[in-house]
Amino acid sequence: MQQGFLVQWYHIFTDAFFFIRYRMYRVLKKEAALIQGDLLDFGCGNKPYETLFTQTASYVGVDIEISGHPYTKKADFFYDGRHLPFANAKFDALFSSEVFEHVFNLEEIIPELVRVLKPGGQLLITCPFVWPEHEQPYDYARYTSFGIRHLLEKNGLEVVRQYKTGHNMEVVMQQFIFYIYCLLPKKPRPLYFLLHQVFILPFLVLTALLSFVLRSKLRRKDLFHSNIIMLKKKNN
Repeated sequence: MQQGFLVQWYHIFTDAFFFIRYRMYRVLKKEAALIQGDLLDFGCGNKPYETLFTQTASYVGVDIEISGHPYTKKADFFYDGRHLPFANAKFDALFSSEVFEHVFNLEEIIPELVRVLKPGGQLLITCPFVWPEHEQPYDYARYTSFGIRHLLEKNGLEVVRQYKTGHNMEVVMQQFIFYIYCLLPKKPRPLYFLLHQVFILPFLVLTALLSFVLRSKLRRKDLFHSNIIMLKKKNN
């Protein structure tokens, strides 16, 4: 418990994107541990969350070849943007994190995700609600908690649990921190770190402290960072 607390505060002092990343990680770690069987990571990128899925029998990543991400993808398969290269009901579970906003034809893709999932299979997804444009020009949408739920439920999926990460104050502060971060020079690295400590760190610490002290008074959820939803495919 103490080690986790120290790690949390280390990241508060060093990561300009602490709040959005930390809140999402906590929920994903809990939900990923409940998923078993053969899993498909849709829009896998470099598979940053693979180690969280400790109970899966296999972990397969699929992605699109051209995107706005600069890193090397670890995809086992690529798809054409419309059809997944897998048989019906092949996977026990499906995971997709911060991908739906980059899929222009999402209403066409969701049935494909459902198709390759076994009846009763699990689907864990995340997508942002408040976050600046990124991976330009491949950033197409933002979804409210009601909008994304509707899109998923009308395709034969049942919501098991739904989360909104962050709260009003964290979102406002995170966006302000992001604004400062964009203004700071990223090179040389020592200069950035110094400026980070001077301009960004105070807002990180202030937001964290106020969140811990005031709790429910500042934790309205009508403004939040990301949707996280655990679903299952209906048997019929």
